[in-house]
Amino acid sequence: MPTTTPYRHSVSLEPDKCKGCTNCLKRCPVEAIRIRDGKAKIDPARCIDCGVCIDVCPYKAKRASYDALSDIQRYRYKIALPAPSLYGQFENLEEIDHVLQGLLDMGFDEVYEVSRAAEIVSGFTRLYLNNPEVEKPVISSACPVVVRLISLRYPYLCKNILPIKPPVDIAAEKARARALAEHPELSPEDIGVVFISPCPAKVSYVKQRISEGKSAVDLAVSMSDAYFALIGKMKQELPPDTLSKSGMIGVGWASSGGESSAIFNDKYLAADGIENVIRVLEQIDNGTFPSLEFVELNACNGGCVGGMMTVENPYIARARLQTLKRYLPVSQNWRFEDQEGATAELPPELKADPVEYAPVSKLSENMGEAMRKMAMIQALHDELPDLDCGSCGSPTCYLFAEDVVKGEARPEECIVRMREELLKAAKEGKA
Repeated sequence: MPTTTPYRHSVSLEPDKCKGCTNCLKRCPVEAIRIRDGKAKIDPARCIDCGVCIDVCPYKAKRASYDALSDIQRYRYKIALPAPSLYGQFENLEEIDHVLQGLLDMGFDEVYEVSRAAEIVSGFTRLYLNNPEVEKPVISSACPVVVRLISLRYPYLCKNILPIKPPVDIAAEKARARALAEHPELSPEDIGVVFISPCPAKVSYVKQRISEGKSAVDLAVSMSDAYFALIGKMKQELPPDTLSKSGMIGVGWASSGGESSAIFNDKYLAADGIENVIRVLEQIDNGTFPSLEFVELNACNGGCVGGMMTVENPYIARARLQTLKRYLPVSQNWRFEDQEGATAELPPELKADPVEYAPVSKLSENMGEAMRKMAMIQALHDELPDLDCGSCGSPTCYLFAEDVVKGEARPEECIVRMREELLKAAKEGKA
């Protein structure tokens, strides 16, 4: 992940709605939020777009930013990229083709399932794991929250991230190339590739790639917006055209464990929920799992079905996907007979950019100055009550001390410490 370009976040704050209640401050898993002047502030350098603050804010002051569905009208030829978690949003859905036909009826000219690209990624992941020179365990690159978290906190795990592009990138590139080949009358600017995203992190990822000129996606819209538009278009009483070209493997990616089950290797770990993800990364970083070969981590509970921009309970959505998968072939985008004897070398068009360590807590570029500030932080922390109450506007006492040394907070903002000093002064005055 490039360190030269500021990361484009899709989680934002509406200050007028914020009451400074500290709910988000205490729950942010990467301590990216501070309360300053009675309002929450998100540190863009620390934020990983996990969306926890959106979920816990009782005043709806946090929100996810994404493109409007109406923006697709800017393009002459419109291609929808539905994430597989979309299929789990609909009650009594018997065939995925109903959803795909609904997208066409909404105004899209073509639909390219992200689950198709997921099956391609699964196939090459199996080949990649067969390479004895690969650093194990290999960590999935599918969840942008996890990739960004590793880049900020775990320098020794950056090399473990699967060097294959996420399915959304591959799907977008293949869909755009096919449209240009089949419609020579179209220019690249005529084509709008629209990703239907289940979470703000994937919107951030797409927008970041667009800003770097590396994305074949043009728009990222909310899955909830697409859901409500589809409800009025889907006609389940009529038999749909056969449109779906993905199988059990691709659709299974929507739920935690789906990607892992597709590698046909029992030396894997699949975890979901951001707190569990951090716990697992800490254990991997400490060498706790020497026999693991593959790790699938999803920041959202239940996997992508639990994304902040979905509408259905993630566990209900997962059960619905299990029902849909029963009638699908294993895969429609990977010939298993071709795998035997195949090379583990990744095609250049599938290779992802290497993930670089980008620490956010540097005190100074100068080692001596950094050590001096570290000593100041520790000295101030030793004077603090260590209650981590958050009343100062920082998540923990240690981070408050760090904020003071950085000039981002004042020592007197610790209410507990000031109260103790006032009581001490009052006693001395009486004496």
